[in-house]
Amino acid sequence: MELDAGHGAALGGALPAELPLTRRLRSLLSWPLTDDDPVSLLVRTHRAIHPGTDPNLLRRAYTIADNMHRGQFRKSGDPYITHPLAVAQICAELGMDHTTLVAALLHDTVEDTCYTLQALDDDFGPEVAHLVDGVTKFDKAFYGKSAEAETIRKMIVAAGKDVRVLIIKLADRLHNMRTLDARSASSRARIAKATHDVLVPLCDRLGIQVLKRELDDVVLMHLEPEEHARIDRHISHGRPHWAPYLDRVVNEARVALRRDKVDAKVDPRPRHYYSIWKDTIAGDHVVPFDLPRIAVVVDGTDTDCYAALGSIHGLWRPVPGRFKDFIASPKNNLYRSLHTTVTGPEDRTVEVLIRTRGMHQVAEYGVVADYRFPKAAGATGPSGERLDWLRRVLDWEQETSDPAQFLDSLRCDLAEAQIQVFTEGRQVVLPAGSTPVDLAYELGNARGDHCLAAKINGRLVPLSSALEEGDVVEIISETESHTDYDANAAPPGPRKEWLGFVKSPHAQLQINRFFADHQEPGISIADKVRLGRAAIGLTLRKHNRGLASDLPLRRLSEEQGYPDLETMLVAVFDRKVSPDTVVEQLIAMVDHPQ
Repeated sequence: MELDAGHGAALGGALPAELPLTRRLRSLLSWPLTDDDPVSLLVRTHRAIHPGTDPNLLRRAYTIADNMHRGQFRKSGDPYITHPLAVAQICAELGMDHTTLVAALLHDTVEDTCYTLQALDDDFGPEVAHLVDGVTKFDKAFYGKSAEAETIRKMIVAAGKDVRVLIIKLADRLHNMRTLDARSASSRARIAKATHDVLVPLCDRLGIQVLKRELDDVVLMHLEPEEHARIDRHISHGRPHWAPYLDRVVNEARVALRRDKVDAKVDPRPRHYYSIWKDTIAGDHVVPFDLPRIAVVVDGTDTDCYAALGSIHGLWRPVPGRFKDFIASPKNNLYRSLHTTVTGPEDRTVEVLIRTRGMHQVAEYGVVADYRFPKAAGATGPSGERLDWLRRVLDWEQETSDPAQFLDSLRCDLAEAQIQVFTEGRQVVLPAGSTPVDLAYELGNARGDHCLAAKINGRLVPLSSALEEGDVVEIISETESHTDYDANAAPPGPRKEWLGFVKSPHAQLQINRFFADHQEPGISIADKVRLGRAAIGLTLRKHNRGLASDLPLRRLSEEQGYPDLETMLVAVFDRKVSPDTVVEQLIAMVDHPQ
């Protein structure tokens, strides 16, 4: 069971005795901004995007991190302080605010040193403390095998209050991936796989392509080293021959746009390693599939993008079936651009991306654009919409008491491709392969529970039918009357067979919860034991506690006179004893052993 960390010393008591705080701060305030200053690059990078900010807070945070991590080293042999400094530098290059940079510098202190969360709160305030706590891992000694799942769950919940938690975590993982060579082969593969399964998709959902591209490439290097080397050879030897051709493409496009009075910037847009590898594998190509590509960034409105498209299509013949309009129908991470493929000079295929400057900012930086381009916040798009997926995850997170089940559901949700369908005048994003039942639960738990039938594009279909991109769906509920629906086909309410085809974690959890709440006849003892255990786990988390094993529960069941642990868990499920009472007794037993 996790024990309280305690409050510990505040800043003055946390620093080593040989370096009093007042003297250290005085030296900090007099630091010149030179190359000898360890935070000089960080300060310069931050001020280049946010001029006029005071660097003293960054220096103070660095000093505390340096002192706390003194004597600690990374696997590479480098002093540990090089890691939080690098994480803060990545955040600065993204354009994050100074609060994020302070938290990045201190993000490992609570986890790896004697510096407590209370001391951090006292010294830098609750905002920084929340960010650091959000990325602090749970101790495996207390949480056992559930430590990883509980840590990710905690991070997602913390990000629901402040998305900067995820930005720091992504920067942290990016630097760890950059320095992964110092680890063993098995560790490299494990960390790269975890990055691919959770953090890369999270980065994509946040729309931060400048981070995702590098994470993608370094994951490929460690999981598919031979493929990475093959693509590296292609880029090193093949792309130099492209240069004259791409220059010609760019110049011809600029002339055509200028002739049509479209103000735009045209540049080559080379693809990164993972993108090439993915298309090479998907198309079963013998050599790396790497088409020349250019980006047209329009200085104007959405309408000017379509004018630019007309200029490009007037210049070169478009390839049929290769046009996508992500302006009218943005991707689920709010990415907006026009994509087209044309037959360019010398009859060679060229990909073209067309977007406004605001779209380009969002395409590159996603949710970070609001921090990097604060004056253009209105042009970058509402970050609240970008985080709709996070709110959905938090909704079903509250219904999942088992951390391992939550992590599995999260991985599935992130791994799934997504589709957009239309219902009741709005657009809804769902996992690919979702059914009308998934959509009904997305509209509301009551709508899901009382879903009777559905129409896809005007036709009545089975509830197990897979939805496709762009489908218009009508959900027929129990309270609605439709003459073309056979009311005798099935009784109203959720049915267990739905669990065989629903795709979204939210729908799965709600259906399971319905049957647990209604205690349908014939529920097994094993199910009651499982659900009783889940209720205790959920209540423990309200007290910031967790279980590494069943041993404390077994001791408690003996003390309370139950013949075995399973009997106590069944009693919790049957409401003969409340989970709150069990948890209170459990905490008292662990914290105050007799």
